[in-house]
Amino acid sequence: MTITTETELEKLKAIGRICAVARDAMAAALAPGITTQELDNIGRRILDAAGARSAPEITYDFPGATCISVNEEIAHGIPGSRVIQAGDLVNIDVSAELDGVFADTGASFLVPEADPRLVALCRDGKRAMWEGIRAVKTGAPLNGIGIAIGAFARKHRYTLIENLASHGVGDSLHDEPGEIATWPDKSDRRVITEGLVFTVEPFLSLGGRMAEQRDEDDEWTLVADPPAPCVQYEHTIVATRRGAIVVTAA
Repeated sequence: MTITTETELEKLKAIGRICAVARDAMAAALAPGITTQELDNIGRRILDAAGARSAPEITYDFPGATCISVNEEIAHGIPGSRVIQAGDLVNIDVSAELDGVFADTGASFLVPEADPRLVALCRDGKRAMWEGIRAVKTGAPLNGIGIAIGAFARKHRYTLIENLASHGVGDSLHDEPGEIATWPDKSDRRVITEGLVFTVEPFLSLGGRMAEQRDEDDEWTLVADPPAPCVQYEHTIVATRRGAIVVTAA
């Protein structure tokens, strides 16, 4: 999607806010004893009340309104009977559609009391995302996002999952310009254009380098290979001459 009018921007901001409100409400409910299905129900109620529809459900027939990934799961976790425990690392990913416009957001959260290494990983996962967002500007190289995130990861001795990318969004959940590396990819010669809408969503890890399907019976849930904790932070942004407009803020 490319934003060309103020009306288009306002529609994108509207669905972005809804996704952010659902994400934050689910995070606020995180506590030992709650199930991932109960968390998903909170997100679904917020989407329904706003007249929005779950993007993974309507696009891919995903079995849940949101994706909730716990501990060893790093993406696309299916809501269900899993009970949240103290110390768990939980990723909440909310994407939705309203009036034909899609937005996507996600964040990782810790249930107290958490391992100090995971506290640092969450802190730095958010910092890595903002390093990528700060690289966004009309006319800048698209691969500058991954180069900035990669420099941050190297400096702080983290790894990046290199087969889960950012992507275009807006007219659909996965839109043009297709996949955008959140790791250094010097082969990408594309340039950021005015009004381009896409996500910035690095997966920062304590050793994981690839995402793999967890088992044959679950086509959705992904885990890190080699096994390691991983966090994801994601915003939908609009590129402008001055930088990025973040639309998935509550």
